[in-house]
Amino acid sequence: MDTKKNLAALLFLLPAFVVLTIFFFIPFFQTIYLSFFDYSKDIYSPDFVMFQNYIELIKSPLFLKTIVNTFYFLILCVPFLVIFPLFLAILINQNIKGKNIYKIIIYLPVVISIVVVAIAFKWLYAPEGLLNFFMESIGLSHIGWLSSPKVAMISVAIVTIFKGVGYYMMIYLSALMSVPKELYDAADVDGAVGFKKHMLVTIPHIMPMIALVSTMSSISALKVFVEIYVMTHGGPLDSTKTIVYYIYEKAFENLDLGIASAGAVILLIIVMAFSILNIFVFEKDKYSI
Repeated sequence: MDTKKNLAALLFLLPAFVVLTIFFFIPFFQTIYLSFFDYSKDIYSPDFVMFQNYIELIKSPLFLKTIVNTFYFLILCVPFLVIFPLFLAILINQNIKGKNIYKIIIYLPVVISIVVVAIAFKWLYAPEGLLNFFMESIGLSHIGWLSSPKVAMISVAIVTIFKGVGYYMMIYLSALMSVPKELYDAADVDGAVGFKKHMLVTIPHIMPMIALVSTMSSISALKVFVEIYVMTHGGPLDSTKTIVYYIYEKAFENLDLGIASAGAVILLIIVMAFSILNIFVFEKDKYSI
């Protein structure tokens, strides 16, 4: 009987294993393999260079700048995407009139293509766009939303935040449904009200979900590409060029597959490190030795 159950379980797992093998494991190991070759001279007959591509990347000022830009983008986005959706979820979870309409309005950007959202914001950010028209109407000078190296990354981060708030809010809402009402009643008896009640009851109870949102938003920020590609192409002056956009340029514009693959492996290491860090920060009690 146990053998039949195990066989049935394996058969159910087989399709997922096949998909993962084709679309993850094979490309993963192939990327590592390609990172040891130099394709800059001849894409059809690459030279084996071992770790030279990694050394070249570490010594490259542009690649180091992309790492700084990527972490700057992460700092701009992740705290907001972790905290603000939680605030919205707690607010909408109350017995307020029309909360389903609020959910739909806030979640609507999630179902819209990121390309469409980026193009729409690019129009808003244009020199003669709506935002600069508003700035001019209140007596302020125009801002180079996408043409100023100091402002461009912030402008792109706003698009990412706008697109992601509703998604993470829904994740928090699902977690809030699991918080027992008795805990809030006990907090009321103890005299905890408002913000203090949520700090004592809500936050500790949904901490695993906060860890999940933090990890997901961090990984998304580290892998940002579409917004950069549509809105700035890495400019101005490489101020918005991130690791993924650098990899794209090397792979598909310069056809330097070795450098691009090495950059992808470095990105994987960074993403894994951040994921592990988030888990231990938010759920350290589970993994204490």
